[in-house]
Amino acid sequence: MHITRLEPGEVFVFGSNASGAHGGGAARFALDRFGAVWGQSEGLQGQSYGIDTMSGPAVFEDQARRFVAFAADHPELRFLVTEVGCGIAGYRPEHVAGFFAGAGENVELPESFRAALERG
Repeated sequence: MHITRLEPGEVFVFGSNASGAHGGGAARFALDRFGAVWGQSEGLQGQSYGIDTMSGPAVFEDQARRFVAFAADHPELRFLVTEVGCGIAGYRPEHVAGFFAGAGENVELPESFRAALERG
């Protein structure tokens, strides 16, 4: 899935860093197109949602689980998850897809994450 535009009620989910310096990759795209806020690393920002993927796997997993809970609390929104953490952060889908296990029907995971979750 290559996301270039969003409908109302859709949210672009991207990987960030602890300082919220959205200088490259999906984070820069979120900043330029979907309302990400420079200096905010985590959470809802315009039509985007940031997850810190650069501060180690424990932080990444914790924030991904908070995202899954946030999405569950907001069934009126549809969350389009990029391959969070699999670009600049250097993780592989099979290592991080489990962080998103249990995501609801309003969360669209990338195919690589869905395949990793199916494999277990």
